[in-house]
Amino acid sequence: MAAKKGADRQQPAEPATAAPAPTPKAGRPDTGAKNGESAVRPPRRSKTGTTGGQGKKKAKPRSRAKKKPAPTRRTVLLALLETACLAVTAVTIIMVLLGLAAERFSGTRFLASLLPFALGVLGLVLAASLSLFAWLRLRRWLLGRSPWLPASLALACLIGVGVLVVQGQFYWAFGHFRTLVGGRAEAGRVTLTHQVFAAYRRLDPAQLQTLITRAQIYTRDIDQAAAAFGLDPDLLHGVAATESSFLPRPSSDGGQGLFQITRVPDEVTLLAGRQLGAAPRVDNHRDNAFLAAATLRYYLGQMQNDLFLGLLAYNIGPKNGGLRFIMRQYGAIDFVTIQPYLQQLPRDYPIRVLSHALAFRLLRREGRLLAYEDGLNAVRIQQLGVPGL
Repeated sequence: MAAKKGADRQQPAEPATAAPAPTPKAGRPDTGAKNGESAVRPPRRSKTGTTGGQGKKKAKPRSRAKKKPAPTRRTVLLALLETACLAVTAVTIIMVLLGLAAERFSGTRFLASLLPFALGVLGLVLAASLSLFAWLRLRRWLLGRSPWLPASLALACLIGVGVLVVQGQFYWAFGHFRTLVGGRAEAGRVTLTHQVFAAYRRLDPAQLQTLITRAQIYTRDIDQAAAAFGLDPDLLHGVAATESSFLPRPSSDGGQGLFQITRVPDEVTLLAGRQLGAAPRVDNHRDNAFLAAATLRYYLGQMQNDLFLGLLAYNIGPKNGGLRFIMRQYGAIDFVTIQPYLQQLPRDYPIRVLSHALAFRLLRREGRLLAYEDGLNAVRIQQLGVPGL
């Protein structure tokens, strides 16, 4: 026994071995790292028991905001139609209301005219803002019923405004709005335009019909000349009616042909020749029309496309230095200020030309001449406008 115990005491002790590392529990991989080593995350196990990338179904992403569906082509077109209809309707209503306000509060007194008009503009801005807010609320309700309803209602508003615009009262409102915005220049233009309307009203219907009958054989040449130089064909017809009454013949002052051509600048002759392909001859009706169109275009360019001054310069021609020299001599700046310095014949020339041109426009658009004082003919004629303006 003692020997055995001694043997046991002399036996060397075995080295201690490290305890095995505990295996991580399923579903909780060890993400820690020891001694600077990065731990590798094991593949996540899906609900079906397979590892990621090998299962049939992918794991659902975490809570994400749902994407709004992309607008379809129909939705975009309906939105564009709605916007366009509302914009045109709003602009039309604003112009009409401003025109009516300008007529109602016209004048220069502060309390009677200027202040009420300014307050009216402020009220219009507030009303437009409230209308926009109301439309957005209504649009949301309409879209809940049908995507077609907002655009349909906007189109109905546009049609309703369009029906009212063709009435006479709305036309007068537009006229006052143009005068309000155009200022002095528009006021002068309106005055001269009404002189043309009044001159047309005084024309003899039988004489007009005679002129129209004579003009038929020259219509093609006049229309081609007007198109070549960018002029209104009815305007060129009015010049021929005033110059020769469509009876081409030499005159006592040297005028020749359908348009009574006298002296024309050399530049005009070259321009007409380029369009005709040969040197123009004043005794040829077609060449005469091209010379007249080139001459009128030349003088319109001199007068900054002012129709009244261009016609006046066409009538005066290059004598006495031309109209531009006369206006500089007397300090005139437009047709209204040059009129007192002119004799009656050249002063009335643009009005007579444009009144005849208006007759040809009515014939082309309406198929007949309208009596200015009958019914709503005055409104209709004014809506058609003066050729060239």
